[in-house]
Amino acid sequence: MKIIDRYIIKKYLSTFVFTVAIFCVVIVIFDISEKIDDFNKYKAPMSKVFLQYYALGSLPFFINMLTPLFNFIAVIFFTSKMADQTEIVPILSGGMSFNRMLRPYLLCSGLICAMTLVSNVYVIPFTNKVKVDFENVYVKPNKVSNTSSSTHMQIDSNTYVYMGSFDTKAKVGYNFSLEKFDGNRMTEKLMAERITWDSTQNKWSIHSYTNRHIDGLKERMDSGEKRDTTLDMAPQDFDVYENVFTTMSQKELESRISKEEIRGTGMMNELLLEKYKRIINPFSAFILTIIGVSLSSKKVRGGIGLSLGLGIALSCIYIVLERFSSMFSIKGGLDPLISVLIPNVIFLFISFYLLKKAPK
Repeated sequence: MKIIDRYIIKKYLSTFVFTVAIFCVVIVIFDISEKIDDFNKYKAPMSKVFLQYYALGSLPFFINMLTPLFNFIAVIFFTSKMADQTEIVPILSGGMSFNRMLRPYLLCSGLICAMTLVSNVYVIPFTNKVKVDFENVYVKPNKVSNTSSSTHMQIDSNTYVYMGSFDTKAKVGYNFSLEKFDGNRMTEKLMAERITWDSTQNKWSIHSYTNRHIDGLKERMDSGEKRDTTLDMAPQDFDVYENVFTTMSQKELESRISKEEIRGTGMMNELLLEKYKRIINPFSAFILTIIGVSLSSKKVRGGIGLSLGLGIALSCIYIVLERFSSMFSIKGGLDPLISVLIPNVIFLFISFYLLKKAPK
């Protein structure tokens, strides 16, 4: 590693940390101004606001979401400054190729990519849960529904359940039915007025039920007031609050995807979208770094303002593209993998073009 490599790495990381710190202050100020009425209305303790909501919840969420923006702005800012101070011209004139100059940039972007990937898998699900739990109590408690309705679910290859409504807070369901099949032939149908979750035994209690057993033309029926049974479903399967999948650990997410393949409750796109975003989006650090260096390594009249403005515009376009493609996946049925790849592939081609046009 040469002196110039260490110099660029120091500039890169220090500018990135400074950019994150500045934006954190701005985010907190704007977010407090927006939510101060809710905090006062629902009597949120200031200790929980700053420690639980911001330090452990909101700030990690926003930093993770806007890391591409922070990274892009940091690269453009210090590279434009180096170009404006005529530092890049001597580097290239001294025999170092542009691709060789990219090495320390790519090393730092690799570090940011690794940190973001680890954060997506292990840290952000926990901080998102803290954030959502706080918002459900002190920000929008009246907007959070505790009841899911008309839920159809397949819990194994031969068993289907229907829940008319389920109270996720009380863990009680109403108008419950369970159907078992042997191929296309129904062999059993159980209907109950109410079903409750026993958290001590991890079992379901079925109340006021009738059960039909069907064997060809023969049929018998039994009924009872209460029956305990084990079913491959849990109260969290009926969670209805927003961003529920962002609060799941990677293990929980993979388990939910496996169950969804059997159950088919209509949540598969959202689950796969969350999975692919956690894994693929961190690699945008490489793409945006190449674009940033290619855009800002040439000295231009007027200083760094033009490069910085163009960089902010491109990073905003990237975030908008990412949001639009996500909505097309959730609402329009677009394949989740394609949805996540669209903004990255578009900007990858942009990076190749700008890299080709960059001063050598």
